[in-house]
Amino acid sequence: MEELVGEATEYDKKQIVEIRKPKSWCKSISAFANTAGGSLIFGVADDDTVVGLADAKRDAERISELIKNRLSPVPEFSLNFHNTEDDKKLIILNIPRGEETPYYYVGDGTTEAFVRMGNESVPADSTDLKRLVLRGRNSSFDSLNSSYSMSDFSFTKFRERYKIWAGKSVEDKDYESFGMIGTGGKLTNAGALLADESPVRYSRVFCTRWSGKNKSGGIVDALNHEEYSGSVISLLNDAEAFIKNNTKTIWKKLSNSRLELPEYVHRSYFEALVNALIHRDYLINGSEVHVDIFDDRLEIYSPGGMPDGTKVQDRNIRVIPSIRRNPVLADIFARLGYMERSGSGLEKIRDSYERSANFAESKEPSFYSDRGQFVVTLPNLNYAERLSVNNLPDRPADPADRPADPADRLNERHKQILRWMAVGREYNAAEISDMLGLKGSRTRELLNDLVRKSLLKVTAETNRRRYVKV
Repeated sequence: MEELVGEATEYDKKQIVEIRKPKSWCKSISAFANTAGGSLIFGVADDDTVVGLADAKRDAERISELIKNRLSPVPEFSLNFHNTEDDKKLIILNIPRGEETPYYYVGDGTTEAFVRMGNESVPADSTDLKRLVLRGRNSSFDSLNSSYSMSDFSFTKFRERYKIWAGKSVEDKDYESFGMIGTGGKLTNAGALLADESPVRYSRVFCTRWSGKNKSGGIVDALNHEEYSGSVISLLNDAEAFIKNNTKTIWKKLSNSRLELPEYVHRSYFEALVNALIHRDYLINGSEVHVDIFDDRLEIYSPGGMPDGTKVQDRNIRVIPSIRRNPVLADIFARLGYMERSGSGLEKIRDSYERSANFAESKEPSFYSDRGQFVVTLPNLNYAERLSVNNLPDRPADPADRPADPADRLNERHKQILRWMAVGREYNAAEISDMLGLKGSRTRELLNDLVRKSLLKVTAETNRRRYVKV
């Protein structure tokens, strides 16, 4: 049926027009009107068999009548007849995206709104309803008045960035034109998010560098952890700095230069951070943006799925239209030079990765969303399950390669360990043993040598002993 109405997320099908159970198909009308629009095809079975309708004209009259009686407010819709090649009659009910949301199904003793999630019509929860009410008022969370007075807050981060990017200072009247001040001298929610000490408590970023490829159930497995709050500009800068400080870049020697090979492409993770902060759903209380760095990947989590209810993993990211959940905040970030108005962030994330010198098809960024979250996963471009001596990239000369005292000269295994280890990150003996391809006992001898030479330090004297490059 895709040739009739588009992708699977944009339509539902029904074998017959159920008069006694209209909720079975009216909920799809509510969901389409409340989300991004769609179509209902009558005369098609669940297994996609085209069975047709015995009296399509009469069924169309019933559909129109039930919509007017069971949907409140009544959404726009159109009914079209379609004849198949074998002369079976279908009805295609088209419902555009509504502007007077929320659209409720009223009947059976209930009043309930539905939204589209992937290819399903699901009941709207309290957060969905808040969002739909705002849309019905032609408003958004970031444009609403907050309870905070402009006079109680400072905006040095905002003013500094604007001066750098625009080359001029912010004037008092600009705050209103930016949409940061509402009525009565109160900040809008966008203004509150941009204040140096943002009063929006759940506007925070949690950043963690984990040991290994999963969280393993406890903070003891975190090598570094920070919680950031404040202006959304500070959140962006702090999260960016955390990623830089907890990842590393290796170099490949060329004939007359060197080639930098970062674990993660800066443009890609910067775009992902901007998207996470600007397009997150601030109506979801008690949830923050999370940045999780594992050995093999970087994950950036943002509260709230796709604004149109689709799943990003089912979409072609190159043709996803720009839908801004927080248009005021997005416009401000565009005017500060952090993003473009064209909505091409996901494309940039993937394209920037593909242009990296150490990119492989297996390292392509991935995107996932559901009703309550949006996750960008960036693979570590330099990660391999087992690094061998032969495939270690060349690095610039390290001071450890030229010890001052001949008695303390290092062998190639020592040098290999020091080249591979990142400064400030803790490693256990098993990780280094895997990298070297040696038995654990021989690896521990080499590590103890480097500890005695003060080139490594030990962070614990237990079976959880870890080593850090000095």
